[in-house]
Amino acid sequence: MIIRRTSRPRRVLTAVAITTVLALAAAGCGGDGDGDRKSAASGGAHSGGNNGGGGGGSGGAGGRKPLAQVTGGKDGKLTLTVTTAVRDHAGFATLKGTIRNDGPSVAVLPGWASDEAELKDNGLSMAGATLVDEKARKRYLILRDTAGRCLCTRFTGGFQQGETTSWYAQFPAPPASTSTVDFQVADLPSASVDLSDK
Repeated sequence: MIIRRTSRPRRVLTAVAITTVLALAAAGCGGDGDGDRKSAASGGAHSGGNNGGGGGGSGGAGGRKPLAQVTGGKDGKLTLTVTTAVRDHAGFATLKGTIRNDGPSVAVLPGWASDEAELKDNGLSMAGATLVDEKARKRYLILRDTAGRCLCTRFTGGFQQGETTSWYAQFPAPPASTSTVDFQVADLPSASVDLSDK
């Protein structure tokens, strides 16, 4: 009798547990997936590592007008676009955008690496990028983690002809009184960018 009384409640609890798991699994699979896309789009803002990414046009994200666009490089056919420049409450300024190679050959960017000894192992990356606050006469260098990895995109090689690649770079945030900064990397002209607050 005792065995019969304890086995029935166990079966009921097991059935309830299975039903709950199935209901949660169904709820997790539902929806339009916008949350996942939004998370992926904003990824890398506070972390190092490779974030080369590919694809995307040379225009702004989601059809928005880019904040800035400059052209330069060896053949004058490299276009850097800044699509977002956000200053957050944690004291970071994160810029994102794309690089497009419209030149006749593969573009290799050795000058994009930082001259700083601490960042020398980042190789082909946005580690050499800077923000300049002309109003305060201050220059901001790329942020890095304790291992010397830049909080920026590190690329895996040169850019093929016609290739567009995504990038991001993170800096200490200028003070709230600064609304515009100049972004520069390597031998490209500087791009004047308006910061937005998150």
